[in-house]
Amino acid sequence: MNTLRTGLLMAALTGLFVTVGFLVGGAGGMAVAFLFAVGTNFFAYWNSDKVVLSIYGAREVSERDAPKLVHIVRQLCEAAQIPMPRVCISDNPQPNAFATGRNPEHAAVCVTTGLLNSVSDEELAGVLAHELGHVKNHDTLTMTITATIAGAVSMLANFAFFFGGRRGPLGLIGVLVVSLLAPIAAVLVQMTISRAREFEADRAGAQITGHPLWLATALARIDRTVQATDNTEAEANPATAHMFIVNPLHGGLSGLFASHPSTEERIARLKAMAGQAPKAAGPWE
Repeated sequence: MNTLRTGLLMAALTGLFVTVGFLVGGAGGMAVAFLFAVGTNFFAYWNSDKVVLSIYGAREVSERDAPKLVHIVRQLCEAAQIPMPRVCISDNPQPNAFATGRNPEHAAVCVTTGLLNSVSDEELAGVLAHELGHVKNHDTLTMTITATIAGAVSMLANFAFFFGGRRGPLGLIGVLVVSLLAPIAAVLVQMTISRAREFEADRAGAQITGHPLWLATALARIDRTVQATDNTEAEANPATAHMFIVNPLHGGLSGLFASHPSTEERIARLKAMAGQAPKAAGPWE
């Protein structure tokens, strides 16, 4: 099902590219946009994880570099019965985390230094289990490709605004419409694929640890701190915001790119799970 959704997403965004090209440059622009879309899709499938990790300056760490972090990830992977992903750290003061990769065999989980400095070991396990839930559910391919292609759509729209001519069927009006609507269309795609998946990843993470309240308390702590801490890279690349466990954006873009359900609702669902989940003690306790 996730493979089908990814294919449909790539087809939809390809159609968006072609429409942008047609409005800006007519038939010629449509052909160029189609070739650009095909190239972008191909690149995104194989390299989108590297792009996202590079944006956030993430460095891969070993057990020698970050023994506690890697140990927790390894134990959670054994509980979830998935391959060990690459473990990365981003030097960013905002407490947050994301997962990326085209499948569980080529996945990476990334946490910020702000997260490592602000949560307990149990809360860290809850956050990591959530991200591994995305990996196990095969969410990361769609999420990462969306970030890459949505960013490309925004770039194309900006190009249309600054360099577009009057060869399209709507002339300058077409350029203005594309510049305003194309990024919004890409955001709407992000929103539709992210909200339900966050609930599912919360549920999967709670099942992996057996302690839903670990993630619940982590979400409450992260959400409070995120509001007061900027994430410069995310503000510069808002198309990646849906990948984080908590929306990293502030100000005017935070509502437009609100790809996450409310933290309060997520916490309420986790608390409801707490009376049902088995208390499976992990090696991190």
